[in-house]
Amino acid sequence: MEKASIGMIGLAVMGENLSLNLAGKGYSVAVYNRELDWIDRFINGRAKNLPIVGCKSYEELVAALERPRKIWMMIQAGKPVDEVIDHLLPLLDDDDLIIDGGNSLFTDTSRRVAKVEAAGKLYIGTGVSGGEEGALHGPSLMPGGSPAAWPLVKEIFEAVAAKAPDGVPCCDWVGEGGAGHFVKMVHNGIEYGDMQLIGETYHVMKEMLGLSNDQMHDIFARWDQGELNSYLIEITAAILAYCDKQGHAVVDQILDAAGQKGTGKWTVIEAANLGQPLTLISEAVFARCLSALKEERVEAAKYLPGPSTNFNGDKKEMIADLEHALYAAKLVSYAQGFQLMRAASNEYKWSINYGAVARMWRGGCIIRSAFLGRIYEAFQRQPDLSNLLLDPFFTQALSDAQGAWRRVVAQTASAGIPIPAISAALAYYDGYRHKWLPANLLQAQRDYFGAHTYERIDAPRGKFFHTDWADLGGSATSSSYGV
Repeated sequence: MEKASIGMIGLAVMGENLSLNLAGKGYSVAVYNRELDWIDRFINGRAKNLPIVGCKSYEELVAALERPRKIWMMIQAGKPVDEVIDHLLPLLDDDDLIIDGGNSLFTDTSRRVAKVEAAGKLYIGTGVSGGEEGALHGPSLMPGGSPAAWPLVKEIFEAVAAKAPDGVPCCDWVGEGGAGHFVKMVHNGIEYGDMQLIGETYHVMKEMLGLSNDQMHDIFARWDQGELNSYLIEITAAILAYCDKQGHAVVDQILDAAGQKGTGKWTVIEAANLGQPLTLISEAVFARCLSALKEERVEAAKYLPGPSTNFNGDKKEMIADLEHALYAAKLVSYAQGFQLMRAASNEYKWSINYGAVARMWRGGCIIRSAFLGRIYEAFQRQPDLSNLLLDPFFTQALSDAQGAWRRVVAQTASAGIPIPAISAALAYYDGYRHKWLPANLLQAQRDYFGAHTYERIDAPRGKFFHTDWADLGGSATSSSYGV
């Protein structure tokens, strides 16, 4: 019997759809699932008459694969991944490859790369973005791990990946260790930010401007034809137009309490660990947390006063301002995400190609949008660009938008409409463009109560001083450290 090109472990919707994608691109697939009845259902159903064979054990799966073996896991992140690795390692030969396509924490992936390589095998942790549709028709793939593994799967990954409008596969090697899953984590963080920005814009339109779902549908559909063209804007327009069989707008029937699976939280935690001001995505994560306090908010609404949300201005002008504010904040979100990747790449010695990341996000993934091509061009012009806001395109775009952006923040604050992510983006922009910030006073306070020392403007960076502020005669200082 001819051996299969690749193995797939996990037949939930992502594993099934990726298997069908692989088969459709001419690769034979051996599949295994812990619940064995799922295998028969798949083989006799969606996979019928395709080059997909079912296996009822790890041993059978390994025996069914051509060498070097390539086994792709699409299973729940965490302990299940370690358990499957432990099952597979004794069955594999040197230079066989294990692939994890779930949403694993990047530090777990780094640990697994080291473990599998120590056993003489290879390991890839790859981000897979695009959901069910992407898995079936072409996802964005962000592989990292053992560098020697990339040549073994490059052709396969590029074949099943989405293709950008110029035909380039939305897939490229990210870097060593957990780099692939780190980039996917940042992708998901930016996704949190994009969704929050759109939600805030919807909130302003609905509550302050009093627009109907049909009116908002028309606005988002129009925006999707311009600078804001993206998958999330596209589906927002579709959602606002969708009604059930009774003619009721489904979006109006959904409880305003957001869920999350943790990747946004991971992004914020890692930003804090690396000392990066990921303010917009942080606000997006905390906005979900606040939304989840539904019962508390309902109670608080009875007691906490606020201004009238009545809007007496020109609605068309406000809608135009909202478009510019949303676009500007979105640019800041991506700039912060790439700053975080840059800090991680330096910290973990990954050598991430930022232009390649932007290119692989142009299709297939949830955050695909028109201006990702602009990000790619920015890093082509200057590969060591420290912040996207310093690229001429971004600098000009934010300059053009900031008048509208400031008006939106001011008017919503006056009306009591919360737009934490859009506001945080503007605060970041203003903070980043200020050559002086009041951290000198903060440092003085730290030195006063804790002798933490400070640097002086008339001394070289890295030289620290202490003042005996209370004239207590003490000269001992605390250690000086950064984030």
